Amino acid sequence: MKTSTHSTLSRRHFLTLAGGGAIVAAGCGIGLFSVTRTPHAALAPWAQAGTYEEPRRFALSHAILAPNPHNLQPWMVDLSEADTVTLLPDPTRRLPETDPFDRQLTIGLGCFLEQMTIAASARGYRVDTVLFPEGSEQDRLGDRPVARCTFTAADLPTDPLFAQIPHRRSTKAPFDMDRPVAGTTLASLAPAVLGVRFDGTAEAMRVASLRTLTWEAWLVEYHTPAALEESVDLMRLGKAEINANPDGIDLGGMPLEALIATGLVTREALATPGTQSYETGISMYEPMLAATPAFVWLAGADNTRTTQIASGRAWLRLNLLTTQQGLSLHPVSQCLQEYPEMADHYRQVHQALAQPGETIQMLGRLGYAAPAPQTPRWSLDDKIKRT
Repeated sequence: MKTSTHSTLSRRHFLTLAGGGAIVAAGCGIGLFSVTRTPHAALAPWAQAGTYEEPRRFALSHAILAPNPHNLQPWMVDLSEADTVTLLPDPTRRLPETDPFDRQLTIGLGCFLEQMTIAASARGYRVDTVLFPEGSEQDRLGDRPVARCTFTAADLPTDPLFAQIPHRRSTKAPFDMDRPVAGTTLASLAPAVLGVRFDGTAEAMRVASLRTLTWEAWLVEYHTPAALEESVDLMRLGKAEINANPDGIDLGGMPLEALIATGLVTREALATPGTQSYETGISMYEPMLAATPAFVWLAGADNTRTTQIASGRAWLRLNLLTTQQGLSLHPVSQCLQEYPEMADHYRQVHQALAQPGETIQMLGRLGYAAPAPQTPRWSLDDKIKRT
């Protein structure tokens, strides 16, 4: 793994390919939570957040901006009961190759619940949540309710992390290696994390070991055809596709639009070893992962659905707190995925980071970087179940 401390990758993550002159966005690579620049229409929900008078819709308009795997936005809500939000999983938005047991999707739903609860506090509402009111299964999430959330007016202060919701990102970029993350900074993040164990490191040798592990795990996913195809199938190529389906991994903006229109950037090329597009993914991600001054992780005492939800809630608060402190956070959870090709790296990361009986639920890069752009979102109306 390269250890250079500087990178010429820009904020938009474009790189000119040697020879042909084609340009590919870094978002075409594999990652748990993806970010790229997108057309304005697909970003409308960011501007609409907080414009609703009704308390549930006010809170939900912020919740739909929560981080989630591959930006699948795997949530639906039922508002048919007064003062209640029933959170439902969308079974059509799974990642069966890289997330066969829906663990990552469940974590994303936990992020949604926590962001909704934080936003409700800004309107003076307490949210009482009952998880899995009809039970749950461990092999896959299914379609049963994830949570039943009751909104009650209360004399509550606004959660101090509420102000960070519009600014929160999952920053997929090289971090500034000239700005180390202090141990005291890592320690200051721990109070934001509830329900699971938080830990991290900025110690040089341990960080170097984790850089190697995360890079090797990324390569396993990239070189596993079914896993790569799962990501490629979720790519939205160009403005028309992004606006029609504002989810997944968006590749848009000029000059990429022209390359897509002329057939120089295609899904087939992105998925085919040896093509310029395919090889560029590798040449981008290696220096990006090398430019990591610190890592943080969340460890659950078990791997139950409730612990996965707690991990999502904790990750969301951690992401908002790092935003508040001017830090950038990027999940790199390939080595936590539970499919056969990743088994060795899954074992390694648990040997390195877990205490006996624990499951590492989230692993992330931490550092300083330029602000990342917003990601596309479905509107709130698109996420309300119609009865």
